[in-house]
Amino acid sequence: MNLTPNLQVKENALLAIGNTPIVKLNKLTRGLDANVFVKLEFYNPTGSYKDRMALAMIEGAERDGLLTPGSTVVEYTGGSTGSSLAFVCAVKGYKLKIVTSDAFSEEKRNTMKAFGAELTIVPSKGGRITPSLIPEMMKVAEELGREPGAFRTDQFYNRNAMRGYNKLGTEILDQLGDKANAFVASFGTGGCAMGVAEVLKAKDRSIGVFLVEPAESPMVSEGRTGTHHIEGIGVGFVPPLLRNELYDEILAVSTEESQEMARRLAREEGIFSGTSTGANVLASLKIAEKLGGGKNIVTLAVDSGLKYLSTEVYSQSAGHSRKNSASGAAS
Repeated sequence: MNLTPNLQVKENALLAIGNTPIVKLNKLTRGLDANVFVKLEFYNPTGSYKDRMALAMIEGAERDGLLTPGSTVVEYTGGSTGSSLAFVCAVKGYKLKIVTSDAFSEEKRNTMKAFGAELTIVPSKGGRITPSLIPEMMKVAEELGREPGAFRTDQFYNRNAMRGYNKLGTEILDQLGDKANAFVASFGTGGCAMGVAEVLKAKDRSIGVFLVEPAESPMVSEGRTGTHHIEGIGVGFVPPLLRNELYDEILAVSTEESQEMARRLAREEGIFSGTSTGANVLASLKIAEKLGGGKNIVTLAVDSGLKYLSTEVYSQSAGHSRKNSASGAAS
């Protein structure tokens, strides 16, 4: 019996990473003369595209002799990278120490612990992502990385992170029959955006690559930082992996409009995701309006909405507070 690759039995869970589906938006694109496609990265084992990066970083360290049996992996993360690393380390048998914060969803922290990771929590200011938060987490991770037998994956500086996303770019080209005209991606480390862009630009320099950052903290596009709540992006400094020659433009979208787009994605398109995905789709619709002409724009649903049920994106209290805010503004 001949089966397609997605239906074949995998020897372990790591081999289930990748080959995720792409779907076309229909309701949100009404009135636009362009197509928007969303690659559903929540089909990866932990429900996140970060599975690709985590596996690439660990296997890259193994190839280079930096990670050996009995080693302890150390990383700083808002949650999705930590969950993916915890998954990979569980399969491969490594211990994992994660530095994270209460600014990120409880579901993410619980997922990391479920896979066996040991967490160190850096307190946030009011549960928000401030410009100083990620650097503080990085400092704590650096201290843990000095312990005997420790290896820091150091995602912001790890070039294997980009290589982990090259296959994502190849999948996009294969699935759209080499007819992608633009790629839109929000960025934290920049690894995904640059890894995909490498492949797309090598195929055709005319494919537009558009990056997305929080309007409250447009560090790369405007050189200023601020507090926002789009988990996974807007880290407060220019990511070292970012390469100017691999992108064409940066768009800024706000936390509020990104959250609302995430809710609309679920209710109108059946795509259940988080705020950074909302930002991706919002920016993609703007690019679709700009390009028109039947062009094909591709973006990512980077992870599952199940990771954000306790946050203001989907919690009942969030809807209640929005109504109160509207009422207060009118009075």
